Amino acid sequence: MEKEPRKLVFRLTPWIFLLILPLIYIDLLWGNNIRIEQRFHYISGPETKFLGSSRRDITNAAARHESLDYLLSRLVKDEDQTSFKATGFACNTEIYSKHCVANKPLRIDTTTMSIFVPGNRSVQEETVIRPYARQEDEVLLQKVTPVKILQGNITAPPACEYTHESPAVVFSTSGFIGNVFHEINEILIPLFITTRQFKSRVVFVVEDYRPSFMKKYGDAISRLTKHEIVNPSLNRSVHCFPGAVVGLKFHGHLSLNPAEIPTGQSMKQFRQFLRESLSLKYSHVSQIGTPTVMFLSRRTTRRIINEDDVVSMIRDLGFRVIVVARSKVISNLNVFSSMINSCSVFVGAHGAGLTNEMFLPDGAVMVQVDLIGLEWAAATYYGNPAREMGVRYLRYKIEPEESSLIKIFGSRNHSAITDPKKLPVQAGKEVYLNGQNVRINIDRFRETMVEAMSLVTGDSPL
Repeated sequence: MEKEPRKLVFRLTPWIFLLILPLIYIDLLWGNNIRIEQRFHYISGPETKFLGSSRRDITNAAARHESLDYLLSRLVKDEDQTSFKATGFACNTEIYSKHCVANKPLRIDTTTMSIFVPGNRSVQEETVIRPYARQEDEVLLQKVTPVKILQGNITAPPACEYTHESPAVVFSTSGFIGNVFHEINEILIPLFITTRQFKSRVVFVVEDYRPSFMKKYGDAISRLTKHEIVNPSLNRSVHCFPGAVVGLKFHGHLSLNPAEIPTGQSMKQFRQFLRESLSLKYSHVSQIGTPTVMFLSRRTTRRIINEDDVVSMIRDLGFRVIVVARSKVISNLNVFSSMINSCSVFVGAHGAGLTNEMFLPDGAVMVQVDLIGLEWAAATYYGNPAREMGVRYLRYKIEPEESSLIKIFGSRNHSAITDPKKLPVQAGKEVYLNGQNVRINIDRFRETMVEAMSLVTGDSPL
C-alpha cells in the first residue's frame, strides 16, 4: 500500500518541474532586464527608480532621446560619431574650447585629477585637457589645473570610494574670476550649453574651486545640477560615474548657436533660464512703467568726464535715471540683475560691465559709448550679442575730439587715431583700453537718447 503514494509522486514530478521552469525563466529574464535598465535608470523621473513593468520597451523613441548614451552623443560632432560609438570616447578641439566625452563607466581620482576610461584598445592612450573655455590663451591656461584622461587598456584602476548614478561634468573656475564678462562668457554660458539637456542630472566636479564664483552664481548653478558639487581640493578620493564630460562647449562670445553641438541651444533659452534662476520680474520692456535708464559710471579708465551733464540731459528727455558706480552693488548678482531688469535702457562706455545687458528685458535698449580703437571689441563682445538677446543696440561712436587721446597725439589725423591697428596689441591695450577717457558731445548724444526713448515707448520727446 505504501508504493502507491510513491508512484504518485514520481508521476507528478515532471509536471511540477514544467510548472516551475517558466517561473525560473521569468526570474532570470527579469534580472537581466534590471541590469539593462540600470543604463536607462537615468531617464526615470525623481520618483521612479525603474521604468516599471508597464513601460518596458526601452527602444521607445522618447526613452532613447532621454538616455544617457544619447545625451552624451549630442556633445560629439557628426564626423566623430562612428569612432565614439566604437570606443565610447571622443574629444572636440576648437580655437576657444576643448571638451572630451565618455559614455562608459569610468573612475575619477580627484587626488591627481586622473580619469580612467576603460576601452578595448590594446594600448593605453593619454589625453591632457585644461577644462576652461579660453584655449587660445596659453598664459591664462597655466592657471588651470590639467586633467589627465587615460583611455584604453587599464589593468589596475583605483577602487571606487563613491559611486554616482549621474555622469560627471569636469570644469574649472579659474581664469578671470571677478570680471563679469569672463565669468559669464567662459563659464556660465558654456556650462549651460553643455549641461542643460541633462535636466540637472549631472555631478559637477569643479577644479580650481572659487568660493566667490560659486556663491555669486549659486542660484543659476543649482538649476543645472541637483547633486552636491565635488571640490577636488577638499574631496580627495576616487569617484565612479556612468560617463563624463571633461571641459565645456563654447559657441562664441556671449553667444549660443542653435546649429552647433548640442544643437538647439539658444540665447532666448539662456535668458529665460537666468530670469527663472534670479527671479527677475520683467520679461519685456513694455511691462516697465516709467522709462528708466541705468547709467553705468566708470571711476578709472574710459571715464565719461562730463557724466553729470550727460545724466542731466537724459533726465530732461523724460527718463528716470539710476547711476551705478559702486563695485559692491555690481558684484552682488541678485541685487544688480534685479535693478537692471527693471530698466528700459542701459548706457555705458565699453567695458565688462556691459555684460549685464544680459539681464535687460526683451525690447530694451543698450547704448554703448564706442571709443577710439575699440570698434571690433565693442561689436564682438556687446553689440552683436545684444541683438541675439532680443535687446535693441544703439552705438554711439565718439568723434576724435571727444576722446582724451586727442590731447596726447595732438591731431585727429594722427595714425594712432585714424588707424589704431598699427599699434602692437599690448601697446594698443594700454592706449585705448587703459589710457582713454571721453567727454561726450551733449548735442550728438542727445540724438541717440531720443532714439532710445522712441524705441522703448514708441514716442519721441520734443
